[in-house]
This record gives sequence, structure tokens and C-alpha cells, in this order.
Amino acid sequence: MQTIILGGGCFWCTESVFLSLKGVQSVVSGYMGGESATANYQAVCGGNTGHVEVIKIEFDESVLPLEVLLDVFFGTHDPTTKDRQGNDVGSQYRSVVFYTDEDQKPTVDRTINKLRDMGLNIVTEVHPAVDFYKAEDAHQDFFNNNPGQAYCNFAIPPKLAKLRKEFSQYMVS
Repeated sequence: MQTIILGGGCFWCTESVFLSLKGVQSVVSGYMGGESATANYQAVCGGNTGHVEVIKIEFDESVLPLEVLLDVFFGTHDPTTKDRQGNDVGSQYRSVVFYTDEDQKPTVDRTINKLRDMGLNIVTEVHPAVDFYKAEDAHQDFFNNNPGQAYCNFAIPPKLAKLRKEFSQYMVS
């Protein structure tokens, strides 16, 4: 099992994508990368803590290789806009990869370089993982627990459609 932490906008959206993949054992929404010793939704949404909304993914690399997981990550959010994902604006929504093992970093770097070679201006930050603060229980498995939530119904279905179109072989049946 491996763990990697990804920030690609609202964690409700990224969580929904990765919960749909084979080999993913768990997805936990939380906060990482800030200066303060604690983090919570209200403080992080204010954009002043330096934290990012992230998901901590535990996955079986024999089922879902890191390269594929990263391709899904970069393919289902916009890694070319600084501090923004759609209507979500602020540093708490920036594109970032926090690797948990030094062996992951070369794969992350290769993936980003491949995208840059394709002409994309990738602004995704890459850092070693630091303290992870689990988000409040209400934010865990949010889309599944709140199917009528308007924001989710606007933002998540296009991501899942893109996932089905480009990565269906990796999706849970």
C-alpha cells in the first residue's frame, strides 16, 4: 500500500474522483501545507492559513500504479491555473502533490515534465508531505452523503464523466 496527498481544488470534488478507482483503499479529506499548527474548514476557507484542501489517498500500486493515479489527477483538474479551480479561487485550492515517499518524487516529476513537453504550463507544486489535518467528519465522502448539494451537482459530474471517458478501465464497476 502507498499513500499520496493531492490538492486539486475543492476536496469534495477530488475525493469523488478517487473513490471511483480500483485499488484505492481509502480517501480522506483534509488540509496540508499551512503555517498554523491546526487547520479547520472555516480557517482554511478564509485563505489565510496557507493550508490546501487535499485528499490523502491510500492505494494498492499493484492495482493502480502511481503513474496512472497521477494521470487521473492531472486529467481531472486544471493544473495550469494558479490558486484556482473553476469557481474556487484562493491558495487553498491550488494544485499540489505532497509525496509521502522519496521514491514517488521521480514519478511525479516525470508526469509533470511529460505534460510540460506537451506544451502545458503546469503550475502544480510538489512537496514532501507535512502534517496532515483530517477535515471534519461532515466533509468525508461528502458527495455520496449529500447527493442533492447544488455545488457538487454542478462541479463533480463533469469530472466523473471525464474519468469514465478517459480512465474507465481503472474505475470500480
